[in-house]
Amino acid sequence: QAMTFHFSYENVPLLFSGLTINSPGEMAGAFVAVFFLAMFYEGLKIARECLLRKSQVSIRYNSMPVPGPNGTILMETHKTVGQQMLSFPHLLQTVLHVIQVVVSYFLMLIFMTYNGYLCIAVAAGAGTGYFFFSWKKAVVVDITEHCH
Repeated sequence: QAMTFHFSYENVPLLFSGLTINSPGEMAGAFVAVFFLAMFYEGLKIARECLLRKSQVSIRYNSMPVPGPNGTILMETHKTVGQQMLSFPHLLQTVLHVIQVVVSYFLMLIFMTYNGYLCIAVAAGAGTGYFFFSWKKAVVVDITEHCH
């Protein structure tokens, strides 16, 4: 196995011993499959983030008086968000996390074949997935949040 980048399509192992690429057609098929696996990985990251936001429960607001300028009293409000450990949303997040970790290691191992076509498929799939899935990801700024 070569330890430098190469662009061959013969005798290229792909994750499992019985899965070896031996023709341009097989490489094209592997390219498409790896491309979509990388896209899926990016989509899964965003989907987990959205699910986490939707499943956050027990939002509490705690207000406390703090001294302000010229002897005034200001009310400072803190938001506390929690999630129960033994809940369906947390169990779903756990399963999705395991899938995400496994897919990320598969993509790393594919990249480490040093096959240029497969490396391009990983990078292009990740970029395309990010482009399609993360544009909706909004940055929310909480004006009541303070850094201490």
